Amino acid sequence: MVSNPILDPLNKEQHEAVTTIEGPVLVLAGPGSGKTRVLTHRIAYMVKACGIQPIHIMAVTFTNKAADEMKERLERLLGNQLRGLTVGTFHSICARILRKEAEHTPYKSNYTIYDTSDQVSLIKGILHDLKKDPKKYSPNSLLGSISNAKNELILPEDLPDGIDPRERLVKQVYKHYMDRLERSNAMDFDDLLMQVVILFREHPDVLFKYQNLFKFFLVDEFQDTNVAQYELMRLLSQRDRNLFVVGDPDQSIYSFRGADYRNVQRIQKDFPELKTIPLNENYRSHQLILDAAMSVIRKDPSHIKRNLVSKRTKGPLIEVHELYTDNAEGGFIIDKIKRLHEEEGYNLSDFAIMYRTNFQSRMIEDSFVQARMPYRIVGGIRFYERREIKDMMAYLRLVNNPNDAISLERIINVPPRGIGQKTYQAFAQWVRQLDGGQEEAFHELVKGTHTPFFSGKAAASLRGFAEMVIHWVSVRDSDEHGLADLFDTILKDSNYESHLGDKRREEDAARIENIYELRRVVSEYEGMSLGTMLESLALVSDLDQVDDEQDAPVLLTLHSAKGLEFPVVFLVGLEERLLPHERSLLEAYQLAEERRLFYVGITRAKERLYITHAVTRRGYFSAEYTEPSRFLDDLPADITVRHSPMQASRDAQRAYREMRWATTLESMRDYQPPDPKFYQGAIVSHSIFGRGVVISSKVLSDIEEVQVKFETVGLKRLDGEFLKLES
Repeated sequence: MVSNPILDPLNKEQHEAVTTIEGPVLVLAGPGSGKTRVLTHRIAYMVKACGIQPIHIMAVTFTNKAADEMKERLERLLGNQLRGLTVGTFHSICARILRKEAEHTPYKSNYTIYDTSDQVSLIKGILHDLKKDPKKYSPNSLLGSISNAKNELILPEDLPDGIDPRERLVKQVYKHYMDRLERSNAMDFDDLLMQVVILFREHPDVLFKYQNLFKFFLVDEFQDTNVAQYELMRLLSQRDRNLFVVGDPDQSIYSFRGADYRNVQRIQKDFPELKTIPLNENYRSHQLILDAAMSVIRKDPSHIKRNLVSKRTKGPLIEVHELYTDNAEGGFIIDKIKRLHEEEGYNLSDFAIMYRTNFQSRMIEDSFVQARMPYRIVGGIRFYERREIKDMMAYLRLVNNPNDAISLERIINVPPRGIGQKTYQAFAQWVRQLDGGQEEAFHELVKGTHTPFFSGKAAASLRGFAEMVIHWVSVRDSDEHGLADLFDTILKDSNYESHLGDKRREEDAARIENIYELRRVVSEYEGMSLGTMLESLALVSDLDQVDDEQDAPVLLTLHSAKGLEFPVVFLVGLEERLLPHERSLLEAYQLAEERRLFYVGITRAKERLYITHAVTRRGYFSAEYTEPSRFLDDLPADITVRHSPMQASRDAQRAYREMRWATTLESMRDYQPPDPKFYQGAIVSHSIFGRGVVISSKVLSDIEEVQVKFETVGLKRLDGEFLKLES
C-alpha cells in the first residue's frame, strides 16, 4: 500500500478536518490535539490532492513566528509548490492590501505606521492643545480607550456623547487623533485592520476583487480574534463560504488585548451551515491531568461540552501544596526540582514555574539564586532587569553614592523634568572640573552657584533635581527613617509612579505592581544600611545571563504559557486576588477568563503537575493572610493529593465559630444589628491606603466589616472604624 505523508499521520477527527474542503468549518482544537498539523496538512491536501492553486489560499496566524513555522512545515510537505500562497498575520496582510488600494482610502501608499511611543506623543500634543492636564487624563489610558473603539469598529462620531467628562474627552481626543493621523499620512496598528474593513464596506468592487483572489481562508487561534478581525474574515468569505477556523474557546485569555470569545457565537450565527469538528485526542498530557483540567473548565458558562482523552490513561496524581509563606513556596519548588532531577532523571529544562502576574517571579527568582540554580524567563525579563526596577534601583544607588555617574545618567530626566541630553552633557562637563564630582555639583547647585555651562531653565531644572537628591541623602542618614521610608520618599518626590501610567491599564498596572514588589524587597532589609541592601541585591541582579539553550527551569506568566508544554509544571500562587486576580472579582466575564487561565496552565503539563498556595504572602506594607483560590475546590478529590498543614487549624476555627454561634443563638434572637454606616459605591479614605470605593459592607456584632477597592492596593476588608466617608 502506497503511503500518504499528508493523510497517514492523522487520527480520525484530524482526517475529517483536513479533507472537509467546501463550506465553513469550525475546528474545536483542545490543548495538545495537533491543530498546527491540521492547518498545514489541510493546505498541503488542498494543493496536492484537490488541485487548488496556492494563490487562492489565505492562511492567517497571530505571530510572524507562527507564520514562518507554518511555511517551513509546508515546504517539507510540498516543496516548491507554495508559490503564491498568502501566509501571515492579520496586520501584515492588511498592510499590503492598504498600500495596494491606497487610492480608495484617505492615505497615500507610502503611509507611516506609528508605534506606541508615536501614538502617545500624538495624544500628548492633542491634550496640550485642548489645555488638558496629562497627569489627570493619562495619554496611555486615552489611547487604550481609542484602541478598544477601533477593535470594535467604532469611529469617533459613533461614540456616545456620554455624561462622564472622561467619556466626552475620549470622543474629542479620538476625533483629533484621527484627523492628525490622516494629515501625517500615518496609521496605527489598529487602523490597519479597521481601514481595510472600511475599504471593503465602502468599495464593493474592491471587496469583489479580493473575493475572487482568495477563495479559501484558514485562521489559527480563532478564539483570540477581535471584532475587526472577525468582520474582515466574514466579508472576504461571505461569497464562497470557505472559511476554516481553528480555535479553543476554553483558551480565550486575551480579552485585555481586545480578543472577543463571542466570535464563536457570531460565526455560528453568520454561517448556519457551519460544520463543527472537535479534536479531543490529546497527545501531550496523561488522562489525570486532562480530567483535572476538564473539571475546572466545565464550570465556565461559555464552555462547549466535550471531553479530552489521552491514550496515556495513568500517571502521577496532581499535588496541591499549601505553604506557610511565599518564601516557603519558592523553597518547595527548588527542593522538588532537585529531587526529581537527581532521583527521576529529569532535565532542568523539563520544569516550568507559572504565575499570574510578573511581580510574583521575584520571590521565586531569589530562591533560584540562593540555591545557585540557573533559570530562564519566557515572555518577560528578569525582575531586576525590568525597566521600572532598574530605574528605581538607579535612584537608590545614586542616593547611596551621589557620585555614581551611570545611575545619574539613567534617571536624571526620568520622569521628564526638562533636563535633556544637551543639558546633561553640559552638567557632566562641569562635574569633571570639580574635585568633589557630582556630589559637590549637587551642593553648588542648591547654593545657587553660577556656572558658565548652563543657565536659565536648564539651571533651574538641575537645581530642582539636586535639591531632591540632597534631601534623599538626609533621609538616608536620619535615625528616624528606615529603608522603606526612603523608598517611599523617592517614589513620591520623583513622581515616578505616576510616570508609569494608569493603574486601570493592565500593562501599566503590572509595572506599578513591580514597583510595589521592589518596595517589599526593600522592607525585608529594614535595620540594615542602604549600602548593605544594594550589595546584597547586586548578587541577584548581576547574575550572568542564562542562554536560551541552557538546561534550566523556565519561569513564565500563564499568559505567556499558551502553546507551550513541559514535562513538569508548577502553578504557583493559587489564591484569591492572585488567581483569580482581584481585578476580575467584580465582573463575571473576567472571572470566567481567570478560570480559563487556570485551565491553560493545567494543560501545559505532560507528566507532573504541582499547584501551590501560601497561607501568608508579603503585601505592600506587611505579610497578609490569604484565602486559597476558589478554583482549587473544582479539582477532583480522587486524582488530587493535598498537603495542607493549616487545614486542620482552619477546620477547627470554623467548628469553633459554629459552636459559639449555636451557644449564643438564643441570646441573640432579639438583637437587631445597627444599619451599616458605609454603603456600596461610597467614596472613603484610609490613613495608609488612601482613597477607595466601598464594594460591600456588613455589621458583625459591634463591628462593621467593609470591603473597599482602593486605588493603590486593590481590595481590602477593614473595620469601618478606620475609614472616613468623603462627602
